[in-house]
Amino acid sequence: MTVPAQARLWSTAAATPGTIITWQRAGMTPQDAVRWHELGVAPHDAARRHLAGERPRRVPWLARRLAAPEPAAPAAELVEVLRRLLRAGVPADVARAYADAGWDGAEAEEWARHRVDQGDARVFRALGFTAAEAAGVRRPAVEIMTSWWGAVPLPEVAAWCAAGLSPGEAARQRASGVTAEQAAVLRALSAFGPDHRTPQ
Repeated sequence: MTVPAQARLWSTAAATPGTIITWQRAGMTPQDAVRWHELGVAPHDAARRHLAGERPRRVPWLARRLAAPEPAAPAAELVEVLRRLLRAGVPADVARAYADAGWDGAEAEEWARHRVDQGDARVFRALGFTAAEAAGVRRPAVEIMTSWWGAVPLPEVAAWCAAGLSPGEAARQRASGVTAEQAAVLRALSAFGPDHRTPQ
């Protein structure tokens, strides 16, 4: 809350430091908090409803009386994935993206903890990268895939890339007889050394 305008908005919603943290973990903006407050919704209930995908809307008095009951609770699988990721310390917006994309909690946890975009995580995983290696790449998965396209066979991309070689270097090494297995050894060693190169 370094911006005075944001602090003013949070205070408009009668926020305390504890409720602000709860709302931020749920991915709420100060505007969302103010709208939920105007509707008379308790802070923790607002966070729960926001995570479930509900957004605050002003409803005229008559429409409120005729309104349908609250929307059904999210699917149990979605709730379980969210719960697991949030308990692992993953921010709410990242956890929500993985849950909405249909990831299993156990599969998603390591990728989400490294803050790898869930769409990129699927591509990196298919290429054979670990979550830590994918986070270290600091480039979108599609960009990695296109830059490595044709340089080495697809199943070998992760080994060469995580070993710190560029696509051109990997192609030259491969042409000179270095195998993907040897690159995998370099990959494993580079994960432990302080001077390991950042994957290309």
